[in-house]
Amino acid sequence: MNVVVVESPSKAKTINKYLGSGYKVLASFGHVRDLPAKDGSVLPDQDFEMTWEVDSASQKRMKDIADAVKSSDSVFLATDPDREGEAISWHVLDLLKKKRVIGDKPVKRVVFNAITKKAVLDAMANPRDIDVPLVDAYLARRALDYLVGFNLSPVLWRKLPGARSAGRVQSVALRLVCDRENEIERFVSEEYWNLSALLKTPRGDEFEAKLVQADGKRLAPRGIKTGDDANRLKALLDGAAYTVESVEAKPVKRNPGPPFTTSTLQQAASSNLGFNASRTMQVAQKLYEGFDIDGETVGLITYMRTDGVQMAPEAIDAARSAIVSQFGERYLPEKARFYSTKAKNAQEAHEAIRPTDFNRTPDKVRKFLDSDQARLYELVWKRGIASQMASAEMERTTVEILAANGADKAGLRAVGSVVRFEGFLGAYVDSREDAEKSEDDDEDGRLPEINAREKLDRQKVNASQHFTEPPPRYSEASLIKKMEELGIGRPSTYAATLKTLSDREYVVTEKRKLIPHSKGRLVTAFLESFFTKYVEYDFTADLEEKLDKISAGELDWKQVLREFWQDFFAQIEDTKELRVTNVLDALNEALAPLVFPKREDGSDPRICQVCGTGNLSLKLGKYGAFVGCSNYPECNFTRQLSSEGGAEADASGLNEPKALGDDPHTGEPLTLRSGRFGPYVQRGDGKEAKRSSLPKGWKPEDIDHEKALALISLPRDVGQHPESGKMISAGLGRYGPFLLHDGGYANLESIEDVFSIGLNRAVTVIAEKVAKGPGGRGRGTPAALKELGDHPDGGTITVRDGKYGPYVNWGKVNATLPKGMDPQSVTIEQAMALIIEKGGKASTGKAKAKPKKAAAKADGETKASAPKKAAAKKAPAKKAPAKKAATKTKKTDT
Repeated sequence: MNVVVVESPSKAKTINKYLGSGYKVLASFGHVRDLPAKDGSVLPDQDFEMTWEVDSASQKRMKDIADAVKSSDSVFLATDPDREGEAISWHVLDLLKKKRVIGDKPVKRVVFNAITKKAVLDAMANPRDIDVPLVDAYLARRALDYLVGFNLSPVLWRKLPGARSAGRVQSVALRLVCDRENEIERFVSEEYWNLSALLKTPRGDEFEAKLVQADGKRLAPRGIKTGDDANRLKALLDGAAYTVESVEAKPVKRNPGPPFTTSTLQQAASSNLGFNASRTMQVAQKLYEGFDIDGETVGLITYMRTDGVQMAPEAIDAARSAIVSQFGERYLPEKARFYSTKAKNAQEAHEAIRPTDFNRTPDKVRKFLDSDQARLYELVWKRGIASQMASAEMERTTVEILAANGADKAGLRAVGSVVRFEGFLGAYVDSREDAEKSEDDDEDGRLPEINAREKLDRQKVNASQHFTEPPPRYSEASLIKKMEELGIGRPSTYAATLKTLSDREYVVTEKRKLIPHSKGRLVTAFLESFFTKYVEYDFTADLEEKLDKISAGELDWKQVLREFWQDFFAQIEDTKELRVTNVLDALNEALAPLVFPKREDGSDPRICQVCGTGNLSLKLGKYGAFVGCSNYPECNFTRQLSSEGGAEADASGLNEPKALGDDPHTGEPLTLRSGRFGPYVQRGDGKEAKRSSLPKGWKPEDIDHEKALALISLPRDVGQHPESGKMISAGLGRYGPFLLHDGGYANLESIEDVFSIGLNRAVTVIAEKVAKGPGGRGRGTPAALKELGDHPDGGTITVRDGKYGPYVNWGKVNATLPKGMDPQSVTIEQAMALIIEKGGKASTGKAKAKPKKAAAKADGETKASAPKKAAAKKAPAKKAPAKKAATKTKKTDT
C-alpha cells in the first residue's frame, strides 16, 4: 500500500477514486505546524533557529498519517503546487521522520495543477524530490513576517496605544490606502467646461460632435477653465456654419486579454459579481477541488493561486478545438496566442487559471453548482476560451468638422465605431444578435452616413460645467492590482492581507471602497515617521524579489535574514529613546488634515474653541489617540478621532462642541459634543459636568436648547406612588427609557414617554411590570403577598412570590421559604431566622458564626478589627479564593 498526503479532505476523497485500492489518501488539513505566537519562536542570535508547534487537531491528523505510513510501501506528498504547498510537504516529512516511521521507505513529491484523473496520474508517474530552495524561501518569508510582527508590534503598543499590530506586507498595503486618503484630502477641485453641438445631416440624421479646437489651437483635456470662456465659445458655435472637413474610416482590431491570474480573477469577480477577495478564493477553491458530475468527481478549474498568464500547450490545443466546435472556424486565429505578464517580480511558475475542460461549458455544469460557483466558473471559462479566440474587427470612423462664424473658427470631432466581426467578443454574449451590444463602454456608438464637404445644420449647442474629482478610494480589487504592479505580496497572500487589515480595524469597507480607520492612519503615520524604510514600496518589492531568488536557488536564505535583521534591529533599538512628545509632534504634522480639519469660519483649527487660548494636539490614552487642549486640566476639551477616515469624531459630524445656550437654573452652558460612544449633551465643564447621551433616533442636527435642557434634566420626577408614597421617576439609561420606583424598573416604549408620562399612566406601567413577575433586565420587584413588619435595623420584611417559588424579602436579602411552608402563615420570627441564615443581620447584631468567620478571614482582618456589618454578611467570603489565587501568582513570578 502507498500513502498519499494531500491538503484537503475533499481533495483526498477525489484522488482516492483516481488511484484505486493500492493507495490510501489522507488529508493534512493545511499546515500541520506553525511558529508559536510568542517571543523566542525565531532566534536571530542562534542563526535564526525556528521553533515549530503542532496544535492538538494537527497532532491527531499526524498520528493518523504516521500510523498509515508505518505499514506502507512508499509515501507521496501531493500538497498544492506552490510555495505553501511545498512547505506543508516538508513539515509533514519532518514530523514523520521525528516519529521514526519513514525508515528506508521512498518518499516522493508530486504536483498537479488540476484535479483531474489525467493530471493526477501523470503527476504520480513523474514524482520528484522536495524542492529545497522553495522550502528555504518559505522559511525566510515566515521568519521575516515573524520578526517584523513580533518586534514592531510591541513598539506600537508602547508608543501608540490602541494600535493592534504591524506586518511586513500588511503595513505597506495599509500605507497604500492611507496615501490615497491623503491625496483625496489634499485634492483641490478645478472647474472646467465641455462644449458639444447636436448636428443634422442633409438626410435628416442627428449626431453629436465635441469641440476640440478653438482660438487657432488644439484644446487640451479640460482646457476650458471658466464660464466666461465657455459662454464666449458657445456664442461662436451658436452663430457658426458647419461643414464636414473630412471623414476617415479605418479598420481597428481589438485583441483578447490573457486568462486569469489570482489578482485579475479577484478584480473581475469584484467588478462583475460583487465578491470580495476572500469570497472569490473560497469559491475558486471549491471549483478547483471538484464536484461529482455524472458519476465522476472532477476539478473544474486549475490551481487558483498563480501569477502566470500562460496555459499549458495541451490546454491551448483543447481551447482551439473547442472554439471551432462551439463558435466556428472563423473565430479561430491562425496561430495560438502566447502571453506574458507585466506585473513586477511575477514568477509565472504555474499556469493561469483556466477550465480543466473547455468542452465543459457553463451551461453543462450549472445544475451541479450553486449560484456563486456557477457565476465564477462562467467568468473563468469565458476568459479562458476568449484568450485563444480571434481578434474583434471594428471600423472606427472619425469626422472632423469646421465651425465658421465670420473670422472666428472652431473645430469639432465626432467618433463612432462599428463591429464588423465580433471575434472573441462572441464568448461574452449569449447570442450572435447581442454581439454588437457587448462593446466596452470606452467604444463609441455608430455614426450615421456623413460625407466630406457637406453642410450640416446646427440643432443645439451644449455647454456643461464640470469639476475635477479626487482619485477614487481603493476597492479590494484595485488595491490588489496596485500591489501586484508594485511587486508587493504574492497571489497566496492578497486575500489574507486584506482580511488582516479589516480584522485589525485599520480599514473599513463602505460601498466596496476601502476607507482607512483613524487607527490605521495613526499606525501608518508612525511607521512613515520612524520606520520609513520598512513601509517603502520599493524596499518591500525588492525583498519579495530576494525571496523569489531564494526559491530559484540564487540566494542563501539565512544571509538575506542576516542583512535584514541587522538594520531592522538597530531601528527597533533607536525607538526606545523616543519620547511621547516626539511621536505626537510627528503625528500632528503628518495627519494635520485629519486631526485639525478646516473650520467654516476660517479660524485657526489648532486653537481650542472652548477656552480660546489653548493649542489642540493629539493625546494618547488607554483606548488610543484623541485630540485634547494644552490648557488641561483648566480646559478639559477633548475630541475623538473619527472611526472612519474623516476628521469628525463620528457620524454626527461634530468637530468641536456646539453651544446650545445656558441652563436657566444653574447658569451653566449647554453644549452638544461627540465622544467615543457617540454624540451627547453636556452641562458645564470639568469632571463634574453632567452629561447625557442622545437617545436612539435623535439626530445631532435636531438638538436645540429645549431638547438639550430636557435631556440634561433627567431623571424627571413623575409623582409619588399612591400606595407606597415613594417617588416615581422617569429617565434614560443604558438600555433605554425607564420608570424607577422603590428600587424596581419598568421599561417605557419611547424616549418621548420619559418627558410626557403622567402619574396615572406610570402607576399602571409599574403595576403591569410587577404582574409579570421577576427575572430579566428591567423587571420590577414582585408585589408583596404579605407584610410581616419592620426589621430591627429598618425596612419592611415581606413575603413575595418569585419565579422559583415564595420567599422572604428584606431590602436586598431574599430567602426562599422551605418546601411545604405556607407563605400566608409565615411569622416574623420565622422570617428573621431565614434572613439571618441567608446572611442578613439580626436585631442584636449577631449572626451565624460561620459567615462571620469567613468574612473576617477573607478581608484579612482580625476578629477585633473587622466591622460588625462586614461580619454579618456572607458576600465578602467570596474574596477568599481571589487572595489564594494572588498568592499563587506571586510564587510563579518568583
